[in-house]
Amino acid sequence: MKKTSTRLADGRELVYYDSRDDVVRDAVDRRPLDPISTTSEIREDVLLGDRVAIASHRQGRTYHPPADECPLCPSGDGRHSEIPDSDYDVVVFENRFPSLAGDSGRCEVVCFTSDHDASFADLTEEQAGLVLEAWTDRTAELAEVPGVEQVFCFENRGAEIGVTLGHPHGQIYGYPFTTPRTALMLRSLEEHAARTGGGNLFDDLVERERADGERVVLATDHWTAFVPYAAHWPYEVHLYPNRRVPDLRGLDEAARTEFPQVYLELLRRFDRIFGEGEPPTPYIAAWHQAPFGDPRRDAFALHLELFTIRRTSGKLKFLAGSESGMSVFINDVPPEAAARRLREVASAS
Repeated sequence: MKKTSTRLADGRELVYYDSRDDVVRDAVDRRPLDPISTTSEIREDVLLGDRVAIASHRQGRTYHPPADECPLCPSGDGRHSEIPDSDYDVVVFENRFPSLAGDSGRCEVVCFTSDHDASFADLTEEQAGLVLEAWTDRTAELAEVPGVEQVFCFENRGAEIGVTLGHPHGQIYGYPFTTPRTALMLRSLEEHAARTGGGNLFDDLVERERADGERVVLATDHWTAFVPYAAHWPYEVHLYPNRRVPDLRGLDEAARTEFPQVYLELLRRFDRIFGEGEPPTPYIAAWHQAPFGDPRRDAFALHLELFTIRRTSGKLKFLAGSESGMSVFINDVPPEAAARRLREVASAS
């Protein structure tokens, strides 16, 4: 992998990640952009202890532009986009409309490919491996940014999820705090250790799912994918490396090599679960990584959660009264049935 860092016209950082070492990236962003000005603010909910990012400047962000005006496509033919070069493998840049900025954290955009009409599932294993290297490198870089406590790499896919740009891309958030969801996991981890005399919750969870097998979707030498016993979403898969590590930087070479094959297969199954002729499955893919300064960090397990809000053909799972009002999910699809369906749509070997 070759990494080339540059600056956009308004001062934001942009990083090219190339699979070939002989690629030269010297294109200059010639757009007449003013320096970025954001109004991001973190406020705390004193009742719940949650933090909320107030970011009014995001109201003006780009919304479903036509393909020939996509800001994530390469520049060319007199049109200047967020990427100055005429082609790229993987690009990461600071978000022009960040939810978090300055003392309130950092937001980055990850473009998986220059092909506007592709999806992550269309990538080759080499391309998917390069995205993994970019995620890992950004985790390492943001770990050194003062004030960043946790790094979250994720992809929102599909208009149903709320995606405003159709180009295949994801995001990376550098939070200045430990997120509420991670804090709950850490608390459960601590309680499990006390209850079992030092057992690790994540290790015991993965071992139990592998031993039972009913909810396992895919198991390899270095990765295990399963539908959780208490899945919140109709189709939800958790992917764990078999050797526990706190974040992406800890993955060994064998797990890195195998990841593209495993992850691409999961994404392709998600596109097949509702049958032929259905539109692409909307999903969220979210990497859970340990906070940097937490004393329980080494006991945390890196994992990816992949889920869709579609519950059946033509129908979405909406977060209504119980889910939105009380955070109590009601799932119409038994996890065992979801796992069985995801095994049925495996790629032909």
